[in-house]
Amino acid sequence: MDRRLRIGLTGGIASGKSTVGKRFRELGVPVIDADEAARAVVEPGKPGFTAVIQRFGAGLVAENGELDRRALRTLIFGDIELRQALESILHPLIRSDMEQSAAAAVGPYIVMAIPLLVEGGSRARIDRILVVDVEEAVQLQRLMARDGSSLEQARAIVASQSSRPVRLAAADDVLTNSGTVTELLQKVDALHAQYLRIAEGRRQGGDLT
Repeated sequence: MDRRLRIGLTGGIASGKSTVGKRFRELGVPVIDADEAARAVVEPGKPGFTAVIQRFGAGLVAENGELDRRALRTLIFGDIELRQALESILHPLIRSDMEQSAAAAVGPYIVMAIPLLVEGGSRARIDRILVVDVEEAVQLQRLMARDGSSLEQARAIVASQSSRPVRLAAADDVLTNSGTVTELLQKVDALHAQYLRIAEGRRQGGDLT
């Protein structure tokens, strides 16, 4: 049995998760990214691609033969039934892909980057939840600057995720991203040292917390 420590990295959209994940990678920590797995399982020729096209129609095949992910997001946005249908297809495939990557990863602990970890109830695969936290006003500002979204669109996207209090209540560790990038990276470095200590205790069969 793989007894390595698993850290679940999550947070609201535009909170800084990608920056944190990149820093963990720079520190030599394997980062298994759910977004990367989601793209991999719907590549042409993969079962996920075939299942999505069969369910939602050939109109979602782009000119290059790949899945038109933007069109798919537009199709399911605001439609709970369609979103649930898509999730029933993709979530098992994404979990399987991430588990394969985790099994092949090398290191004392691994980070599982799962944007919807709190919403998706994947805690069983995770030992500690790390939430990247930011105030909603900053989140909206970053989202509009990054994606060119209107304020209304940004608010709708933020509202579709778990609320900030719900995420914080689920967290074992919190990275507050209210300062500079340098400050955020320093916080990641400190957590890395903490996780190495926990992982060593886990390896020796001591306290797993």
